[in-house]
Amino acid sequence: MSNILVTGGTGQIGTELIPFLRARYGNERVVATGHRKKPGGEIWEVGPFAGLDVRDSVTLAELVSRYHVDTIYHLAGVLSAVGEDNPQLAWDVNMNGLYNVLEVSRTHGCAVFFPSSIAAFGPGSPLDNTPQVTVQRPQTIYGIAKLSGELLCDYYHHHYGVDARGVRYPGLISHQALPGGGTTDYAVEIFYAALRGESYCCPLAADTALDMMYMDDALRAAVELMAVEPDRLKHRNAYNLTAMSFSPEILAQAIRAHIPDFSIEYDVDPVRQAIADSWPNRMDDGAARAEWGWRPAYDLEATVAIMLRKLSERLGSR
Repeated sequence: MSNILVTGGTGQIGTELIPFLRARYGNERVVATGHRKKPGGEIWEVGPFAGLDVRDSVTLAELVSRYHVDTIYHLAGVLSAVGEDNPQLAWDVNMNGLYNVLEVSRTHGCAVFFPSSIAAFGPGSPLDNTPQVTVQRPQTIYGIAKLSGELLCDYYHHHYGVDARGVRYPGLISHQALPGGGTTDYAVEIFYAALRGESYCCPLAADTALDMMYMDDALRAAVELMAVEPDRLKHRNAYNLTAMSFSPEILAQAIRAHIPDFSIEYDVDPVRQAIADSWPNRMDDGAARAEWGWRPAYDLEATVAIMLRKLSERLGSR
């Protein structure tokens, strides 16, 4: 791995993956791209940044050539809840963007990281200990695109030799980036309410259990997977990945261990609830553990403690 390009660099994962990669591989070797304006901050000034709509294959290919890119972390996409509001846009960005990334990787010899999601499962998939290989019938356009993306990555590997790898991420919890229209956004929003002394109104039912992961684990997993020797990978693409599983009420209880008077109420959004109900309660990530040594570092208690501390520092500085 010599030069890396990250699509969706201004999104929830990208804003943290960029500095993570630059700290490891060097500032000039990581090209950040984003559809939105470049964020402020020193980390964005010390390395290359370019505006990119991933549906623009010409600009994508030009950037890969200009920076001699050999690895692409493809993060650009429209998330689940936003996707249901505009499914045509979600399909256009999520599928045509991935197709362009795989095509440029085929012609330029790039490796590709593609993040799939628990959204790739659906009714008929076992909800508990969801296997690596099982029935997948997603009912959201986001999930359909993620499942299609998994299959497309496999196709490009088997037919063209593209070194495409990926994981199925659970809900991601971060103190850096604000939520961006996902079904699991409540697991970030709730901390802001707690620290502001407000009651949190949750759009999911109290007992809705979902897989979750602290962002540092998600970043490390992506980089570790791309660094593994290929002969160790049996599945290669769409590895189940998880660190913890909890419901809104369990998360609220964990927050009360630090903020005893925190309260939560529920105003269930039927669209988000239906999406959440079709996703696993907890995935079996045994394949990732066995094939490339995946191990999460953060459980629920550690995640709650660091989220409250980091967000308290951020809110206090405003």
